[in-house]
Parts: sequence; structure tokens; C-alpha cells
Amino acid sequence: MARVSGSAGQAEQDTVRRSPGSVRGRILVVDDEIIIRESLAEFLQNEGYAVATASTAEEALALLREADGDIDVALCDVQLPGMDGLELLRAIKQESPDTFVLMITAFATVENAVACFKAGAHDYLMKPILFEDVLHKVRHLTEYRNLCRENERLRQLAARMQEDDMEIVACSEAMKLVLRQVRKVAPTPSNVLIIGESGTGKELVARAIHRYSHARDKKFVAINCAALPRELLESQLFGHRRGAFTGADRNHEGLFQAAGDGTVFLDEIAELDVALQAKLLRAIEQKEVLPVGATDPVAVNCRIIAASNQDLAQAVEEGRFRRDLYYRLNVVTIHVPPLRERREDIPCLVEHFVAKHCRAMGRKPVTVDNATMRVLMAAPWKGNVRELENAIQRALVMCEGDRIRPEDLPPYLGGGNTERLPHVADDLRTALKAYERMHIQRVLADSKDKREAARRLGLSISSLYRRLDELGLKGEDAATGTNGSQG
Repeated sequence: MARVSGSAGQAEQDTVRRSPGSVRGRILVVDDEIIIRESLAEFLQNEGYAVATASTAEEALALLREADGDIDVALCDVQLPGMDGLELLRAIKQESPDTFVLMITAFATVENAVACFKAGAHDYLMKPILFEDVLHKVRHLTEYRNLCRENERLRQLAARMQEDDMEIVACSEAMKLVLRQVRKVAPTPSNVLIIGESGTGKELVARAIHRYSHARDKKFVAINCAALPRELLESQLFGHRRGAFTGADRNHEGLFQAAGDGTVFLDEIAELDVALQAKLLRAIEQKEVLPVGATDPVAVNCRIIAASNQDLAQAVEEGRFRRDLYYRLNVVTIHVPPLRERREDIPCLVEHFVAKHCRAMGRKPVTVDNATMRVLMAAPWKGNVRELENAIQRALVMCEGDRIRPEDLPPYLGGGNTERLPHVADDLRTALKAYERMHIQRVLADSKDKREAARRLGLSISSLYRRLDELGLKGEDAATGTNGSQG
């Protein structure tokens, strides 16, 4: 009968399953000789391992399935009644590929050894068994598997953190519209122009387009066109040849080549020098670049996403930006609204940033009290989402308890004008609805008609009328300063 050896019995097995870190590893001993089976089990258990034993291959497989494959090392006798050890080995590798198998035999031959290794055995143990030899092999294999588990855990954590960092938080209709545009344009090869104020998350949108595209497994390379002088920027974008200028001691591959079939993100494209604009136009139209100091062009095949916090159409009219390049970049335009025009996103963003930075700081999650949220909702956020994240990060550093309070925020926010915000109950749903009512009233008052207000709110005209009806604002045209026109 299969069982867990030792006085703790099944309770110990269950404990180990719930908390794998509480023991050094989980071992399965399969041998029809009770003395060998029990001796090995007792020895390994005394060394800190959780040990299950079985006298037949069938019992061993039942235990393996019960443990859901969570067995680090199986010690299997080659000679077993019914299904032999070699068949059991193949079954274990199929049922639990990550389990290491050590074969035990009293009759070692070259043929047996080759057959076992071909079937997936990690090593051989000869009878009579030397316990220290067993311990050495088991310790090595369990430590290796624990290391693999930790590496996988860290890899998954890094991937989750990277996904979190790339996540677009969209609670407002305006940002939901941005997400819909991202998903529509991502599968196409079209160039995209992202416009919006600094700090609104334009690069985040660009990365989302790349992530949803067919090139998601390819490179995403980004460069800020305003951050580098013209000569260095040209080399970074298009590459250079050895000897092209002082210090160019070897060939350099530019970002367009480095991206391969991936995506190149050009931030602050309005700052690109006019001469470089011509080179960029060639890269788009001819799918080739000319490295600095080269005479022959190099073929490229990357997608281009550009971003600007300036009005490129106005830059074209002023002669600061090439009209032909503007139309090449502006195949699809995505406008990322400033945070002050989508304040419904603030509570969602606050929750996101609190979770993100608590995790990074290794501290328990904290909450944000109602007074603090009122300050955050009232702030002008000239620096947009980037400024909000910095404020939350600072608040977490200053916060001493389990709740962020107004005094934890940057001093310039502490005196935020909260009078404009409605005084409501603490629950977020009620607060958001009250704020939404106030926000729509303000936009209506600042707009010439409802069609313009709907556009600014990121709503269709029918959706705006539905929200007005739900919020009891339909009869307030005169009070809000609108003329009641539908456009």
C-alpha cells in the first residue's frame, strides 16, 4: 500500500503541498523490497525531505497524480512487480516531465543503462545503496529544481511588472476610445502619429500598439528626438560607417536597422532637424536608410510610430515641418487627452500606482482616504499622468501608516482647491458620479454646443444625451451656458 513514511503520515504530505518551502524537497521512493524502501524513506526524512513510498509502479503513479506532479525526485527500482521500472520511468516523464528520476538496480548492464538514460533517467544507483551517495544526488537535484522554480517565479514577476508598467489605465470614455483606436490600428502596417501633452502616456500608447501588433515578438526601440544634438541623432537613427567622423572607430547600426521587422518610436518628432526630416521621409518611402559616411543605402522594414506634444499641422504651416513627411506619419492619428480632461481616470490611476509602487517598495498595500482623493481630483495636473505617478510615489515614501493622507502628498498639492468638488459619501462610486455631473456641467459651459462638448468628453452625441438624462442635467442648458443645440 502506498503511503507517506514517518509519524506525521498524510498530514505531513498535505502540509508540504500547501507550503513547498517548508521542506527541502519532495521525494518518491518506489521499491518492492520493504527494508530498502523504509530505510531510504527514514534516512531522507531525517535529512529534511518529505518522502512518499510505493511498492509498485501503479501505486507510484497514483501518488504522483495525487501530488499533481509536485515530486522533485523519484527513486525507482528497475525490477518491480507488474509494470517494471523502465515503463514507470517513461510514465513519470510523461506525467511529470520536471521530476528527476534516479533508477535503482542490483543488475547493472550497459544495455539497461542506455535504455534508462534514453527514457529520461537522470542517474543510476547501484545496490547495495550507499546512503551518502543517495543524499548527494538528491540534494543536488532538489536544489537545482528549487533554483529553477525561483527563476521561473522571478521571470513571471518581472513579466507581470513589465505588463503592469505597460498597462493603459482607461476608466474614462476618452481613454477607452484611445484603446479602441489602438486595437484597430495595431494589426495594420500603418504609421501612427500620437499627439498629446507631455506626461499623458504617448509612449505607453505606442508600446500598446506594438504589443497588439503582429510584430509583438520583435523589437520596440524608442528615441527622443529632442534629447540629442543633430549629428548624434542622425547616427543613432540611421547608423554610421567607420571613419565617418572623429571617434567613429567602427561601424554602427542605427535604430532603424536594429529594430528589424519591429517598431521604431520617435518621440517629440516636431524637434527633428529639417535635414533629418528628409532622411526620415526616404526611410518611410523607400524603406532604406543611408548611414553617415556610407555611399550605399541599407534596406529597413520597421514600422514607425511618431509622437509630438506640439501641433504638427501648425508646424507645417510655419515651415518648421515638412508637409510630405507630416502626411506620411499622419496615416492614423491618436489623440491622448490631458488628465484634466479625463479626471474619471484619476481614482483608477491612483489605485494602479499605489499597487505598483507598494510592490516595488516591498510594502503592504495601502489605501487612499477620501480627503486625499478629493485633493487629487481637484489638482490641475499640468504634468499629467507622469506628475500624478510622482505624487503617489512621494506619498508612499512619506506615508507612515496604512493610509495615504493629504499631508503625505507633495506640499504644492496639499492646499488644492477642493471646494469645487461635491461633498459626498466616502464610497468611490458615489463620489465619481457626483464628480462626473460637475465635470460634464463645466465642459458644457465651456463649449459652444453639445456636439463640441461630446467631442471634448470623448462621447458620441447620443451617449452625451444619455448621460445627461441619467445625471438629471437635461433641463440645465441655460444654467450651463449652452444654447441647447445638437450641433
